[in-house]
Amino acid sequence: MTVSVLIVDDQAMVRQGFAALLDAQTDISVIGDAENGAIAVAKVDALRPDVVFMDVRMPEMDGLEAARRILGSGLDPAPRIIMLTTFDLDDYVYEALRIGCSGFLLKDAPAEELFRAVRVVVAGEALLAPTVTRRLIRETVARNRRPRRTARELESLTPRELETVEQIATGRSNAEIASELFISEETVKTHVRRVLQKLTLRDRAQVVVYAYENGVV
Repeated sequence: MTVSVLIVDDQAMVRQGFAALLDAQTDISVIGDAENGAIAVAKVDALRPDVVFMDVRMPEMDGLEAARRILGSGLDPAPRIIMLTTFDLDDYVYEALRIGCSGFLLKDAPAEELFRAVRVVVAGEALLAPTVTRRLIRETVARNRRPRRTARELESLTPRELETVEQIATGRSNAEIASELFISEETVKTHVRRVLQKLTLRDRAQVVVYAYENGVV
C-alpha cells in the first residue's frame, strides 16, 4: 500500500526537497503541499493524506493550531501528523503531542529518518524513540504538571495494561514490549488498543504524555 503524504512548510525549498526525497520511495507518494496552516487544513480535508509533515512556525496560522483543527475535525481516519521542528521549541512539541500529533522530526534530519518517520507512524507507533524526546516531555511536565485524568481511569486498566503504558512511555515498540513482557506482538496490540479506548487517547504519543502527566512513570 502506498502512503500518501502532505507537506506543510512556509519555505518552498523545504517542501520541494522533502517531496523529491519522499517521492523516490516506492511506498510513499506526496499528494500535495501547503505554505501555511490555513491552507493545510483545507487540503487535508480535500486530499485526505495518511501522513502530514507540519512545520511549527508559519504565517497566518501556525502548525500547532492547524494540527489542532485537523485532529479535532472528526476525520476518520485522521491523518498522522509529524511536526517539523527544532530542539528550541520544547513547549510546542509537548503541546503537539498532547493534542494528538504522532511525533516530531528535525528539519535537518537525514533522509533515512524522513522515510522511517512515515513508516513508523503509519504502523501505529509513535515517533518518540530518541531519548531527547522523552527528556523533553518529562521536563515540560515537571514545569507544568496538571493531571488531566482521574484515578478511576487508571484503576480501569488491568495490571498488564498498566505495564503496557509504562513500556510505551519508555519509547519501546510493540516488538520490544512483547519481548520485555514475554507475550506476543498481537497481545501487545490488543493491550494498546484497550488502553487507548479506556483512557480515550488517540495514539501512542498521547499515551506517553499521559503517563508522565499522571505519574505512571
